[in-house]
Amino acid sequence: MSKKYHLYQVDAFTEQQFRGNPAGVVLGADGLTEIQMQEIARELNNSETAFVFSSDSPEYDVEVRFFTPVREVPMCGHATVAAHYVRALEQNLPSGRIMQKIGAGILPVDIVRENDSIRITMTQGLFRLGHPFDEAQKQELCTALRLSPDQLREGWPIQEVSTGFGKIMVPILSEEVLDNLEPDWDALCRLSEKIGCNGYYVFAPAPQNADYLFCGRMFAPISGVREDPVTGNANGPLGGYLAHYGFLQPVDGRLRFSALQGKAMGRAGIIAVEVGLQNKEPVEIRISGSAVIVFRAQLEL
Repeated sequence: MSKKYHLYQVDAFTEQQFRGNPAGVVLGADGLTEIQMQEIARELNNSETAFVFSSDSPEYDVEVRFFTPVREVPMCGHATVAAHYVRALEQNLPSGRIMQKIGAGILPVDIVRENDSIRITMTQGLFRLGHPFDEAQKQELCTALRLSPDQLREGWPIQEVSTGFGKIMVPILSEEVLDNLEPDWDALCRLSEKIGCNGYYVFAPAPQNADYLFCGRMFAPISGVREDPVTGNANGPLGGYLAHYGFLQPVDGRLRFSALQGKAMGRAGIIAVEVGLQNKEPVEIRISGSAVIVFRAQLEL
């Protein structure tokens, strides 16, 4: 006997359709097998699709699983924003905090309603730093990114940073260089296999008078996604990286900034990042954004 599922295509970190980062969302996913979820994610071909399950524990309100077109991943920022935006809109949920179980643990998500807008804030997992790249690794990375070493930002380490799903932070000098990057995808995949990390977040300072502080591009070809438009799992770790090294100063014990991503793809979106500090180290990292539904569909399996 077939079962019907509610399927949504959602653009996250934007309020404008066809901008920001697209994610698939399946509400009421109870009953779907892992194979079916992977096939749905492959069919939609977004960087991630979120599957929302009911809770069987008092410790959390919902369980969410995330699939790229080729594999399951433990967490995803933009698909979290998309999933809870849809839940808030379709179920008329009020402002408040819910707990979601994901691959990275049980973490809070806040729904904030202001007039007709809905904003979603995701608290990410524990901040973790990997080892900085050595000179040989830097050279291999630059070759793969087709980036000249003198375009790297001096004194800013290249290293893996994680809040549940690590990314390599790659600080460079200018937005112009960022916008013109054309990586060697096969070389990036080989490097990913060697270092055990799927994604590279290349970021630069914003131009003067911009309404954002940093701009970035996130490449993850080994996950089946050459470039991701606006990435919570990159910008959250960026906040922790900036705080850890003191590259950005906190105000009242918290570091806050916004970043632009997706411009080079024609899918620009803005993500807000907030980092809570204790003894000058990141202890809580949150990302926030809006979303918009592009279409609704019914899936019968």
